Amino acid sequence: MNNELNIPRHVAIILDGNGRWATSRGLNRSLGHKAGFKNLQKLSKHIFKKGVKILSVFAFSTENFKRSKEEVDYLMNLLVNDFKKIIDKNQNVKIVFSGRRNNLRSDVVRSIEQIESTTKENTEFLLNICFNYGGKSDIVDATKKITKDILSGKIAIDDINEENYINYLYNSIPDIDLLIRTSGEQRISNFILYQSAYAEIYFAKALFPDFNCKEFDKVLKDYSTRDRRFGGIKNSN
Repeated sequence: MNNELNIPRHVAIILDGNGRWATSRGLNRSLGHKAGFKNLQKLSKHIFKKGVKILSVFAFSTENFKRSKEEVDYLMNLLVNDFKKIIDKNQNVKIVFSGRRNNLRSDVVRSIEQIESTTKENTEFLLNICFNYGGKSDIVDATKKITKDILSGKIAIDDINEENYINYLYNSIPDIDLLIRTSGEQRISNFILYQSAYAEIYFAKALFPDFNCKEFDKVLKDYSTRDRRFGGIKNSN
């Protein structure tokens, strides 16, 4: 039972530390990504069982293309060959991908579309996989869509507000309640900038392959102690 905990509706995780996890063990960095994916399979199921409705994960950023060709190719192949394994028919999870697709390999795009199509009718939980994603590019691309709609006469400038702006982002997803970054790094690295405006942030020391269900439960307990005021103050009376 989770009665004693305040369960966030939307949790986001920056999956950091896979490469360092591998190199610290004398392994190729790519094997760290494989370990990270296996952990994500287990962890995502646990997170949804705790009552979280939306989980967003930062799997590959637009900046990650700066890494070695070997590592980038491995991550692309991981999506093509393994990401479909994250589909759980018993958990009713809809899976969507956020990010640019125009510069991805055609087989990667096909895999993304297949996963989305297979799970599109699921309604209880949402897994948002941010792949080839950047928070700034999300906002820039949304602004381009808005501009096109204004120029075509579909909407007026004054129709745009904070609430409906999200409809132009890669996916229309509610604000993040809890943002977690693993590996001890303390920055958000261009991840879901618009919907994280009032997110509670937790920097976990564990590298992502070691960030297990027990570690997540610790974060939940910490989150339950947070006083979320959204810029206001609590009534003292």
